[in-house]
Amino acid sequence: MRHLRRQIAVALVTVGLTLGLTAGPAAADNGPRQTNYVAALLYSALNADASPPGANDWNCRPGARHPHPVVLVHGTAENRYTTWSELAPRLARDGYCVFALNYSDMMATPFRGMGDIVNSAYQLQHFVDRVIRATGAREVDIVGHSQGGMMPRYYLQRLNGSRYVHRLIGLAPSNYGTTLYGVLPLVASLPGGAAVFGAPCQSCVQQTVGSLFLDDLNRGDDTVPSVRYTTIVTTYDEVVVPYSNAFLHDGGVRNITLQKVCTDDHTDHLGVPYDPIAIRLVRNALDPAHAKRPTCRFVPPVVG
Repeated sequence: MRHLRRQIAVALVTVGLTLGLTAGPAAADNGPRQTNYVAALLYSALNADASPPGANDWNCRPGARHPHPVVLVHGTAENRYTTWSELAPRLARDGYCVFALNYSDMMATPFRGMGDIVNSAYQLQHFVDRVIRATGAREVDIVGHSQGGMMPRYYLQRLNGSRYVHRLIGLAPSNYGTTLYGVLPLVASLPGGAAVFGAPCQSCVQQTVGSLFLDDLNRGDDTVPSVRYTTIVTTYDEVVVPYSNAFLHDGGVRNITLQKVCTDDHTDHLGVPYDPIAIRLVRNALDPAHAKRPTCRFVPPVVG
């Protein structure tokens, strides 16, 4: 069944390459809105620094209904445009001030987030400080995918970021790391394996189950009392393995499994930010007073 699902995914990717690009509102450095991850990846391959549509309007001022700007944080080997070209314009239409950063820019490529996670957390700190100065807000809400849902916890817990963050919403976050079906621990156990693997992607080593970084991050409480936490995960996650490693364990955290909301949702790790059900759940978490039940529908992997 899993093999069949992967074959279907390949076919859908091909369709996504053809049909994924759509027109939409854009600022000066923003690319067109994309309908799926594959189309966004193709565009960002040629426009590595593009902002997603609806994001990074530094003249935006939050309104009374949505007083907290939303900061979007991409994952490993991604970038702000690849991950957020569907959610950013949706949130902007909802009336939020939306901002998205690229972090860990080791090279001018579309594949970001591969450097040291501690350094990335400092980059997030500087970006949030800039958002607060520009908007006049007291706090921001953070929505992060994969590493982008886990790395902000370092900012909150170690860099005093909890003073400036109201909510943290993680989409398939790597909170307790991944085994990647046993491959990463095997590589780490080989002589010099971690060093070789970590040369192009230090954050990959740091996100391996049992890494020094994760052991340190997860020592003690998972959360900071003043921040509200939501995690949204998929049982079809092929990157955070097992998928339950995305969950946070402290009381008060809302852990949501997409397939318990809709059994027809087959989205995988890459497709979560484009999943209409996940997007509805993010909007609910940001504005619980106006939450709506997601409309259940079939959602394919990768292309959403």
